[in-house]
Amino acid sequence: MNIINIFYFNTMRTGTVKFFNESKGYGFITDDETGKDIFVHATGIKADSLSEGDKVSYEEEEGRKGKVAAQVAAIED
Repeated sequence: MNIINIFYFNTMRTGTVKFFNESKGYGFITDDETGKDIFVHATGIKADSLSEGDKVSYEEEEGRKGKVAAQVAAIED
């Protein structure tokens, strides 16, 4: 009998905030590597706030309607 071990590692990704609406509590991050946008909700943010153009790191998680950004933190220059 062959047993295959599969390990899943959450890797931190980086991107740029494309849009974030503080009053509605959501926005989008454009991934640096893929160029694709990923949804971010206020509950997934570790920073005080996000602004358009901010560089961030994040983890990709499965949300109710697809991939979402979580553990979002600003990257200091």
